[in-house]
Parts: sequence; C-alpha cells; structure tokens
Amino acid sequence: MTYILEDREKQISTAGINERTIDCNKASLAGSVSQRACVFCGSRVVLYPIVDALHLIHGPIGCAAYTWDIRGSLSSGPELHRLSFSTDLQERDVIFGGENKLYDSLTELIEKHHPKAAFVYTTCIVGVIGDDVEKICRLVQKENSIPVIPVQAPGFQGSKKDGYKVACESIFKLVGTKSKPTPAKSINILGDFNLAGELWILLEYYKKMGVHVNATITGDGRVDDICNAHNAALNVVQCSGSMNYLAQMMKDEYGIPSMRVSYFGIEDMSDALYDVARFFKDEDMMEKARQLVKEEFARLMPQLTWYKESLLGKKAAIYVGGAFKATSLVKALRLIGVQTVIVGSQTGTTEDYELIKQLCDQGTIIVDDSNPVELSHFVKEKKADIFIGGVKERPIAHKIGLGFCDHNHERKEPLAGYEGMINFAKEIYATAMSPVWQFTRAK
Repeated sequence: MTYILEDREKQISTAGINERTIDCNKASLAGSVSQRACVFCGSRVVLYPIVDALHLIHGPIGCAAYTWDIRGSLSSGPELHRLSFSTDLQERDVIFGGENKLYDSLTELIEKHHPKAAFVYTTCIVGVIGDDVEKICRLVQKENSIPVIPVQAPGFQGSKKDGYKVACESIFKLVGTKSKPTPAKSINILGDFNLAGELWILLEYYKKMGVHVNATITGDGRVDDICNAHNAALNVVQCSGSMNYLAQMMKDEYGIPSMRVSYFGIEDMSDALYDVARFFKDEDMMEKARQLVKEEFARLMPQLTWYKESLLGKKAAIYVGGAFKATSLVKALRLIGVQTVIVGSQTGTTEDYELIKQLCDQGTIIVDDSNPVELSHFVKEKKADIFIGGVKERPIAHKIGLGFCDHNHERKEPLAGYEGMINFAKEIYATAMSPVWQFTRAK
C-alpha cells in the first residue's frame, strides 16, 4: 500500500486480520495532510454554542470567517453566538501590537450587546507577537462587571483536541461562581451542541423520566446555568473527546461523578436513559424510562425493518471526529442492514479502537488520524456505497462519485434520539439509493 506513509502504518488496523493495537493519541505526521483542525478551531466549536456570551476573535479576519456559524447549534433564546466578531489584526498591529484594538473592541461590543460573559480567543498571530490578552481581559472585566475569559488557543500549538482542553479550562472558570436552588435528581449534559435542535429532543426524554437538566454545556448554553453547574448530581458526557477533561475537573473539584453516553442509535440512546435511572437508584424513574423506550421501539421498528430490507448489502465508510460516535454509527448502520467497511476518527483512544474492532466484521479497516489520500484509496478498495463524515470529508466522497451523509457540524436534520434514528435511516436510504450514482461510477 504505497499510498500509506511508512510512519503511519501503526495507526491503521484491519479487524480480524491485522490485530495490532492502533498507535493513537499522537501528533499528526508532518506532511500527511491530516483532516484534523487547529487548536483555535477546537476551542471555538466547543464554546461557540454558549448563546448569551460574546465571542471575540483576536486575530486576522480569516480566523473569524473560517469559524463563523461553524456549528448548526440552535438557540431557544439569544443568538449573540451566531455573530462572529474579530479585531481584524492588520500588518500595523502585528508590528506595534493589538492590545489597544482589543480593549476598544471589547468595550464597544459589551456596551452594545450586554452579554452575560465574553470569551476572547487568541490566534496564531497573537501567539507570535505576544499581546498580553489576559491583562486586557482582567481590565475589561473589572470595568464591566462580567466574566471576560481569555481563550489561549494559538492554532500552531497543537491540534483540535488540544483546543478542546483549552475550551474546557475556559468553561471551568465559570463553574461554581454562582449558586441557585437545584433539585437533587439533576444532571448536566456535557458535549451535546444542539445541532439541528437535538438537545431539545433529549430534554424531553429526561423530562418524561423526572430528571432535571441543570446545565447544557454547551448546546443552547447559558452562562448562569454553567456558573451553577457544580450543583448537579451527575455529569452525562456525550462528546467524550471534547468534554472528558471538563468532567474530570468537576469531579476533582466538586466531587461530581460522570458517565459517558451516546445519543445516536436506538440501542445507545436507550442505554443512556437507563444508565441515568440506575445512577439515581430510582425505580419509578427506571419504569418511566422503560415505558418511553417501549413506546419508541413500537413506533420505530416497523419503519426500520423496511429500511433494513431495502438497504441490505450496502457498505458504508465512517470518518468522524470522535471514535465513541463511530461505535454508535456502526451499531445504527447494522440495524438498517448496512455493513461498515471503514471506520476512522481524528481523536480516538486505544480503548475506543479496541471496542470498534469487536463491533466490526472481519476485514473492516480501522484508521486513526487519516488523510484524503488514504481515505480515497480505502473507500475505493472496499467499494463503499456511502461515506459518513464531516465537512472535510464531503469533497472526498463527491470527487469519487459517492453518496455522502453529513454527521458533523453543518447538518440541518437531528440525528440523535429515536426521532434522529429515523432521520438517519431516511438519509442513508435516500443517499445510497439515489439513481444519480449510476452515472458517476465506473462500470
């Protein structure tokens, strides 16, 4: 396989054939053109859905443009998060410094929009010229009496996963700064970003079970709720890659336990509800969860059976940010008759990949931190019918002449929860069965 760089061979495995442990949790190989994004992008996508906060990017306008409205995160109230503000550093600022520009920008924006808090993101240029962003943030915070939090995320200091950690540290500065009465059976949802309104579906499930959701971090997030997050009894972590670090800090500081869940696919969605009920040791709550699952299964299974009969024999390739999401996708695809032939992620751990090996059929390619050349060859080699990924994988699929399902930031249909499983099946069916592909694939 000449298209695989020699130093990347240990990051690729084949289920049932090559059983070596995948070498992961490492920096991308220079020259491999990784699909990973930068530190700044990682911090931005995590903090962005906090809807009543001001988000100011201290750097060139390109950084702000690249991450403008980057997630399809919906809000039930304020939409300040959807505005992309930048100090628009120019050549003069690089030479003489941009601290005055940052101060003026922050002061003007806070006066105009009255946010509950402000996040100031540093970028590569600021990391090079050495503006004292923390000093400016302290000054503006004192003058305006709101939290002004520096997000130290120059893109060159790592990858997107490092940006997640920076974002968690920034959020943690708010946690515990306010307290309000909180029911005993309350949870924080960490790592759901309310893409296409998915969070609201989950809130309804927990409401039916009698569980109070104290704070959502960060989908449809509110600063005051995050400040009170330390009063919850449990952290439920959906996107473990981005939020495990915050959950660990809250456990160390406030003693709040956490559990990792997935809301994708009916099997993992049901387990997420049952696990919360088990944690609270509440039989009434568990019975409500069982009833909810029973009703949803009765509604969904006839539809999913039809999709399974129609899609049987189709093959899918998966490449997403977090490997835990990938495991849910493998299960969900199997439920509708689709075989997974490629699974990869940008931030998976050794434990994640071992679980994927156990779930997948023999011959499935498992890859960590892949690149466009590898992915293109894998997809052709395995004759996949559909590619499931994010915005960077879409061009790969389309260039090959392959159906694509967006399971990342920009989707407009909710794919979480029971309703999301039906939407997922519909999208896989519509994409894989489209007659257009007969004109794009070589005979």
